[in-house]
Amino acid sequence: MKSVHLIIPDLFLPKDFAAEVCADLHLPALRKLLARGHSEMLEAAPLENCLCELFGVRHRGDAPVAPLAAAFDGLLQQQAGAWLCATPAHLRLQRDQMLLLDCDDIDGDEAAQFCRSLNEYFSGQGMTFHAPHPLRWYLALERLPDISCVPLSQANGRNIRGMLPGGTDASRWHQIFNEIQMLLFSHPLNDAREARGALPVNSLWLWGGGAAGDGVAPSCDCVATDELLARMFAASAGISCSAWPERWRPESGCDRQLLVWAALRRALQAGDLEAWRAALQRFESGYAVPLWQALRSGDIEQMQIEVLSGDGIRRVSLTRGDTWAFWRRSKTLAEYSVV
Repeated sequence: MKSVHLIIPDLFLPKDFAAEVCADLHLPALRKLLARGHSEMLEAAPLENCLCELFGVRHRGDAPVAPLAAAFDGLLQQQAGAWLCATPAHLRLQRDQMLLLDCDDIDGDEAAQFCRSLNEYFSGQGMTFHAPHPLRWYLALERLPDISCVPLSQANGRNIRGMLPGGTDASRWHQIFNEIQMLLFSHPLNDAREARGALPVNSLWLWGGGAAGDGVAPSCDCVATDELLARMFAASAGISCSAWPERWRPESGCDRQLLVWAALRRALQAGDLEAWRAALQRFESGYAVPLWQALRSGDIEQMQIEVLSGDGIRRVSLTRGDTWAFWRRSKTLAEYSVV
């Protein structure tokens, strides 16, 4: 295998609790992979933008993932044009914060009824809501609005104050956002959801806007991932994509492998630091160790690691020769913590 490109969001924790959470983790292989290569800091960017770069999807600011996702879910055969992801969510007012939370238990009938109500309300405004999957909704538009949106990966589980769309058409879309909230807040389906202890669907998160028709030009031959969005990019590019196996092994016929691992982000967004620790310890034995061994033996010619965090992207590039650079001191994971 010629190369492996590994992307890990949220490997580095905020400084105020990194030392405590990382204190007794045993990660010798991962620490060497991070320390022995040539490291550089890049401007912070969400995973969506990184995937656009890797798959040659043109963008200016926002990553236009909605057409890719809609195609993955079979919608572009029905309607071309401009698309936004319209992810169903729950907004919770908590002191002075407005938190965006997952509604991950919506069934197909609920999704269809919610979308039917939205389409009735916005009829004649050049907007059509679709729910090909209970948890993945889309908004088809006659034209792409001039707005910039925060991707779901950056908003989920966080205070969304200050995250609403910007751009020339922002005021119109703030109004649409408020109208969607009012319609959903009073929807009878939410009474039934609350009665059974489920979070009411009281908002949609709009993001990922783009126009159908742009192709992709991947810089990899195969993908292994636990991140749905990476699967969507691979499907659009027509390259093989496998689920995240417990242990890394080189894939036959694949010279350039992309690994996208998002388990740490999901654990952090859920506020489950024990799950974060457990996932990282599994990664050490199942991925860091065999990748280090393959690089050192020459089974991998080169490796690139990109760690995504709020203060930037740390990119580490390694070759076989770098594995012998013992003078490059390994740091504890807490030493990479972010402000």
